Amino acid sequence: MELVLGELRSKSAMHVITEVDGETGAIFARNRYNREFSERIVFHNAVGKGRTVTGDRTEFIGRNGTLEHPDVLLRRQLSGITGAALDPCAAIQIPFELADGQSREIVFTLGAGSSQEEAGSLVRRFNVSGAAHEALENVWRYWRQTVDAVQVETPDNSLNVLANGWLMYQVLSSRMWGRSGYYQSGGAFGFRDQLQDAMSLVHAEPGLFRKQLLLCASRQFMEGDVQHWWHPPEGRGSRTHCSDDYLWLPLAVCRYVTCTGDRGVLDEKIPFLQGRTVSPDEESCYDLPERSGQEASLYDHCILAIQNGMRRGVHGLPLIGSGDWNDGMNRVGEKGKGESVWLAFFLYDVLIKFSGLAFLRGDQAFSERCINEAEKLRKKIDTEGWDGKWYRRAYFDDGSPLGSADNSECRIDSIAQSWSVLSGAGDMKRSRMAMDSLDEHLVRREKGLIQLLDPPFDKAKPNPGYIRGYVPGVRENGGQYTHAAIWAAMAFARMGDAPRAWELFTMINPVNHSNSPEKAGVYKVEPYVMAADVYSIPPHTGRGGWTWYTGSAGWMYRLIMESLLGLSLETDQLHLSPCIPAGWNDFKVNYRYRETMYHIIVKRLSSGNTETTVNFDGTELSGMTVTLTDDHVEHQIEMKIPVSKQT
Repeated sequence: MELVLGELRSKSAMHVITEVDGETGAIFARNRYNREFSERIVFHNAVGKGRTVTGDRTEFIGRNGTLEHPDVLLRRQLSGITGAALDPCAAIQIPFELADGQSREIVFTLGAGSSQEEAGSLVRRFNVSGAAHEALENVWRYWRQTVDAVQVETPDNSLNVLANGWLMYQVLSSRMWGRSGYYQSGGAFGFRDQLQDAMSLVHAEPGLFRKQLLLCASRQFMEGDVQHWWHPPEGRGSRTHCSDDYLWLPLAVCRYVTCTGDRGVLDEKIPFLQGRTVSPDEESCYDLPERSGQEASLYDHCILAIQNGMRRGVHGLPLIGSGDWNDGMNRVGEKGKGESVWLAFFLYDVLIKFSGLAFLRGDQAFSERCINEAEKLRKKIDTEGWDGKWYRRAYFDDGSPLGSADNSECRIDSIAQSWSVLSGAGDMKRSRMAMDSLDEHLVRREKGLIQLLDPPFDKAKPNPGYIRGYVPGVRENGGQYTHAAIWAAMAFARMGDAPRAWELFTMINPVNHSNSPEKAGVYKVEPYVMAADVYSIPPHTGRGGWTWYTGSAGWMYRLIMESLLGLSLETDQLHLSPCIPAGWNDFKVNYRYRETMYHIIVKRLSSGNTETTVNFDGTELSGMTVTLTDDHVEHQIEMKIPVSKQT
């Protein structure tokens, strides 16, 4: 086990000290220099005759060895060395012989305790193989229960592989819990990041979604802004002028309440943070804020966030601050005057959704204010955001446009076009033209990817920010940023353009990037989880980057379940609006509502039929909505769709 006990091994290795616990024989490791976890003990253990250990990675690999051919495989035993000033690891060697037909089980345990006493207790508990088997069975049981919430059977096996386990596993294990991946081991919560991830949990883990709402609300300052990211348990993190972070809270709250019907969460009292404000000439500050003596309901936290987002620039569009969803555009509004067209679409969506929530709560005044502000935004988008064939992306401090046909770099940006549809703020005719432009300029069918923007940033003025630090065609700088690619597919589905929605889904499906040795050799990363980006420029065209720790997993799950297969939950109402691709005759969904299973089959009708019908347990319904009841009885739902409504 290669020990890090911090963010980066290169920083923490010199501080990691190992020892063999005298009572249990386990290898213990600690890093006293880690401020948050100085008392924690990591343990590694296994029980077996002839067992030897080492805390020295160099001994394991060998002075001139490699992990492919480590020196340890030529040794009969390890030295037992542990302590400080080593290349730290925790390695255990147990020799044994097997005759033909024999088997042997050895249980290895890896874990952590808050103290040496707790670590020792855990080691003793799992020294018995039965305890380890029970723990492993509990893990399997949890995952079966979680991923079985929605199981699909479609003609597309690559879709089934992702939807029936891998995407939800990626969201929970890497995004919500570990907050870590091969490319980033920070462990921090991102305010907007985990809120987006949690929005995909309405079917499988709504309780975790609820907890995330309350956690994020607790990272809001009394001024309405929030921590861009923070490290638990102390909460040290970054406070910025980022303009969209706090707006994800009311959007996520609207989704949670709509899907679950849990309005009680709005009354939960949550304290604010207090700390040093970020001055106008600063981009951010890293600090440890304190919990203030003031608290408010989750509903009021959302109102404060929305009010904080209503600041406008000279074009009447929201100020971009030190970046919006695209953090790399951190210099577009560095003087406090830059505006974001995308943020206008996003804020419009927040205002419209929250106005409905406020109305249900009886807050008529704020509901009307949201509607009025949304209408003002829509008009400004129409007059200031349109470029002729697509929507602009932003305005720099000096008023010059970004994402315009007049730009030599970033003439068109994907997310402004997609969100003109997803928000409903765009003029219908213009939004269709904008999506056609997205298709023409950003969908690279011959390369199997969808660019975020084009052409990439390189040398043009004004400087948009650190996005230009990426090589052109890599990550946000003109590569496929998979978040945005998914939003494009969602937008085509929302427009009723099933062929293009499915085509884009097929292009960004990671399984399809590795379904041959040649493709796998180009893609180079795991085909069963989402990659944050795909490079678009030679010599690395088509290569995936930044897998596991990417919010695109949650959005991909929503694209499949909601936009394509058409499952939309509203309290105890399941709305069915599938978007079936050409070539499919039917598909099935096994949907669990609490402890009750609903078996749904959607069929393509012959060309002679013109009406969509839904049959529930033998009774034809008047619409396409099924009322869900947790009666512990299996139910059958059959939906028949005419060919004319599927393509």
